[in-house]
Amino acid sequence: MPALAKTLHVATYNIHKGFSQFNRRMMVHELRERLRILSPDIVFLQEVQGLHLGHVETLSEWPGEPQHEFIAGDVWENTAYGRNVIYDHGHHGNAILSRFPILHSHNQDVTHLRFERRGLLHCAIAVTDGEQPLHCVCVHLSLFGRSRRRQMEALALRLEELVPADAPLIIAGDFNDWRNSASNLLADRLGLIEVFGGAAGHPAKSFPSSLPVFRLDRIYVRGFGIESATVHFGPPWSRISDHAVLSAHLVADLAAHG
Repeated sequence: MPALAKTLHVATYNIHKGFSQFNRRMMVHELRERLRILSPDIVFLQEVQGLHLGHVETLSEWPGEPQHEFIAGDVWENTAYGRNVIYDHGHHGNAILSRFPILHSHNQDVTHLRFERRGLLHCAIAVTDGEQPLHCVCVHLSLFGRSRRRQMEALALRLEELVPADAPLIIAGDFNDWRNSASNLLADRLGLIEVFGGAAGHPAKSFPSSLPVFRLDRIYVRGFGIESATVHFGPPWSRISDHAVLSAHLVADLAAHG
């Protein structure tokens, strides 16, 4: 993989379907503006509302298009959406927004419990003119440990089958993994490093966004060095969602890619 022309800036955010904590206020417009100010190259979003007929009828400022398209606008020209939870009046899931071309995408159903629908959104993104694309996976894992382990196993198997072992890889999202078991179950197996904890240590605290206590959200990378990593919590972010935003500036690891 050739050297990146610039630092790659990525972010992950559970946007709580565009509402503030406890669903007190619709915040999708401020959410869009704040993400544009942060200006990452690739954004991993969870709890994205693809459609909600009730909000369309009752909220005058509710966007007329799916949330990932509304947020992306003319900033992130390439988007992918994975519909996970479907109900009579709509659906929601994960999304990836990218300044670079998305070559292909696939949403893998990893539901373990029928009442808790989950999916893993996998995209191949052309960030350089090299032969190998950057593989990105947006995750929102189960609240239950046994289900999380099954979902991480399914993800590892998919990536081992489809992605070359030396290909650059980013897995980010809401892991719901307050016991930090993902490092053994996923990171070690795929050669990943968590951008805050490194090869060993603790990921960042990201929930609740007002004053984070739990380590739920992660950014794992392979084939990149970590220039910086930041937790965006407190005002104004805490008014938008109950999760903090995690972001990282990455640089290509030339030793890994040759």
